[in-house]
Amino acid sequence: MTASGAEAIATGRALHPGRGAGVALPIGPLSFWGGVDWKDGRIIDGHHERHGTTVAGRVLVMPHGRGSSSAAVVLAETVRNGAGPVAVVTRSTDLILLVGAMAAVELYGISCPILELEHDAFERLAALGEIPLVVECEGEVGYVHSPASTAIVAPEM
Repeated sequence: MTASGAEAIATGRALHPGRGAGVALPIGPLSFWGGVDWKDGRIIDGHHERHGTTVAGRVLVMPHGRGSSSAAVVLAETVRNGAGPVAVVTRSTDLILLVGAMAAVELYGISCPILELEHDAFERLAALGEIPLVVECEGEVGYVHSPASTAIVAPEM
């Protein structure tokens, strides 16, 4: 159960606070530096399996980021101009994404919550596909739930 009373799909470690709601975008590792167009949020990495898809307004569900520390700047800029994800769910602590989210809130007052899930919980969430999600991170705990507050329960493994 989340702090707001919704049934949690997954619970994990809040890496950055905030609340974001959007359709999930489960993808493989992505670098924002050279991999995402900061102006419109499109994935421009020609080798990425989701090339041409936008991260704008989506809950990014990816195991970890990839690439340069400059990716933090691109994440912050996409969040600033509305072309970035509304939340990021990962299965490992990604300091570059965390710095980008911290910069966005510090410089622009816009939060992009980041939630780290255990491996199995992450895999169950990613397997749900492109469904509407809400990510809430407060203190050390974060939750993923359905925006309708109806339970979407991934089977326990």
